[in-house]
Amino acid sequence: MQRGKFVSGNIFRHIVVMSSTNAIGLTALFLVDLADLFFISLLGEAELAAAVGYAGTIAFFTTSISIGLSISMSALVARAIGQQNRDKARRLVINILVTGFIISAIFAALAWTFTPELVAIIGAKGATHTFAVDYLRILLPSLPILAVAMGAGAALRSVGDAKRAMYSTLAGGAVNAILDPIFIFGFDWGLHGAAIASVISRFAVAWVALYGVMHIHQLLGRFNYRLWISDQKEIFNVAVPAMVTNVATPIGNAYVTMMIASFGDGYVAGWAIVGRLLPVTFGMIFAMSGAVGPIIGQNFGANLHDRVNLSMKRAVQFTCGYVAIMALIIYLLQAQIIQLFSAQGDAAELISFYCTWLCISFIFNGILFIANAAFNNLGYPTTSTVMNIGKATIGTIPLVYLGGEWFGAIGVIAGQAVGSILFGIIAWIWAQRILNRLQPMPVITHDKEEEKTLNSALPLTPFCSSRAYMCADSEESMLEEDYQKNETRQSNKR
Repeated sequence: MQRGKFVSGNIFRHIVVMSSTNAIGLTALFLVDLADLFFISLLGEAELAAAVGYAGTIAFFTTSISIGLSISMSALVARAIGQQNRDKARRLVINILVTGFIISAIFAALAWTFTPELVAIIGAKGATHTFAVDYLRILLPSLPILAVAMGAGAALRSVGDAKRAMYSTLAGGAVNAILDPIFIFGFDWGLHGAAIASVISRFAVAWVALYGVMHIHQLLGRFNYRLWISDQKEIFNVAVPAMVTNVATPIGNAYVTMMIASFGDGYVAGWAIVGRLLPVTFGMIFAMSGAVGPIIGQNFGANLHDRVNLSMKRAVQFTCGYVAIMALIIYLLQAQIIQLFSAQGDAAELISFYCTWLCISFIFNGILFIANAAFNNLGYPTTSTVMNIGKATIGTIPLVYLGGEWFGAIGVIAGQAVGSILFGIIAWIWAQRILNRLQPMPVITHDKEEEKTLNSALPLTPFCSSRAYMCADSEESMLEEDYQKNETRQSNKR
């Protein structure tokens, strides 16, 4: 039986390879979103840029449903692969894709029906409201296709094929990039053209990802209604908390947008630019949150607890270094960013403040992403829900409100950043407690070689120190040696 890709080898390399390939595809899509905003800004109507900001908040909410289901795909399929149960993995892939399509279709229909009310709730008025509603009513019907695309991409990452998952998102980005200027300017469809291009790009992502799942990995089982029903409990045990977790974030963002809207459309336009800039800048961190889950899941499924610990540690180290570098680059380029989007007045002020003071705080968002990946893949999805709901409520509403009262629109985004810092720290501490709880208990044995193997399972947290783990290379080699010994022992028994 073929074992999982991530249960051996250098963990940091796995994280970098998975994250970078995933990030290339994601960043391509984020760049297209940024290009959307750039092209729309060339039309010369401030209401259009603000409308994209409002629409993006609602679209993020609906997309979060698909993200939650893809997390279920990643966690369950990676665990099955780690257990060397490929038949179960194939069954889960088809069943999660069907479930995702149905749930997304229901949410898309509800959001489409109540689009005017949803946009009004977050503060859009007049022409801006009309533009945002038009944009969303074109985009929302493609939500089930996006769910299939994201689920298939998660399945590819679960078996370690981050490259083909990247190809799918690159295909979508390329289609969108080509069609955007044609539809917006060539056909003179304006904002409607941008929405239509996004819809077509979602079909492209789904087609490429499904091709990899079906024809390259033969990972798509045949649909069986009874098996689908029987798998729903296991699917929803992860999917429901993950969906609630991911819905909490756009709810918090909607409140932030609503608070910023009270200070004028200029600040909303600036916030829309920041909202498109962040995923491009920190696409690697967004990608890593999806990449580290399968690594944790496969090792947990194979009962390699030391590698689970080390995966968490390496992911945090990677996050801190990457965000620090990118925050410095954004700080140095802020004038060019403001000029590129022709931002003036309030919009320029908000962009400048974020680039100068708040970019570095994304480290704690990254830590929260890593902790959530651990919760979902270690069997604690409700803990991830608690963390994200807490961040979207306690960590957002009071701090954003007070920031707005004391410092205006600038205080609103600063308050949100403070909440991210607090909950990033809380989530990491909680994740460490769970990891320590899952550590295997010492076993009394007369086998000296096995005793040596068991005693090497030291807790690996950022705060521990041990002469056995003086550098990354020694950590990786010891864990790999232990794994090979266990494999040999099991083979001899058989």
